[in-house]
Amino acid sequence: MTKLIKIVIASSLLMLSGFTQANQEDVDPKLLQPDNIFPVVKLETNMGTILVELDRPKAPDTVENFLKYVVTGAYDNTAFHRIIKQFVVQGGGMDEKYNSLDGLYGTINNEAGNGLENEEYTIAMARQSHPHSADRQFYFNVKDNKSLDPGPRSWGYAVFGRIIEGDDIVEKMSEVPTEFNSDLGFADVPVKPVILEKATLLPEA
Repeated sequence: MTKLIKIVIASSLLMLSGFTQANQEDVDPKLLQPDNIFPVVKLETNMGTILVELDRPKAPDTVENFLKYVVTGAYDNTAFHRIIKQFVVQGGGMDEKYNSLDGLYGTINNEAGNGLENEEYTIAMARQSHPHSADRQFYFNVKDNKSLDPGPRSWGYAVFGRIIEGDDIVEKMSEVPTEFNSDLGFADVPVKPVILEKATLLPEA
């Protein structure tokens, strides 16, 4: 195999995986508290504050990815654009005017099946139909959602933490009026925007 062919194959694999060398190096790893196995993130919304404890041992890639968006401010002033009563509150991927935001660090491996289930008040990664297509969108489970866990013929959705304070805020979010948004082309969009104003990685305890 010639050197040129090897280079082409390596480049193709990087593109297919969704990661590039630049993606992996553009956030200082020290900012992500690499030795903190249960980092806590504060999410300040226009409906109240939520504290989320992340589980790095069970979902290392997912936690690392989520924290990159947190420490760079990429989640600030984003909308929870999909809210379904007694199901999920989803956000992270649109701005306050419901414009889509690109994933900044590529897609990540689906870590569903790590022992964490889509139970009430957990946080998990949203994705498209491809199992490894998650990038920046996440959701809160408002009840136990067994249908989102891995099954014999389903990858499921990766849970990577849980709410430790502010579950009542998520409950209030889940109750807001929603509608079909013709501009976006999908239902369950809050009539009045629910905004994640600021996400902060708290200092290690």
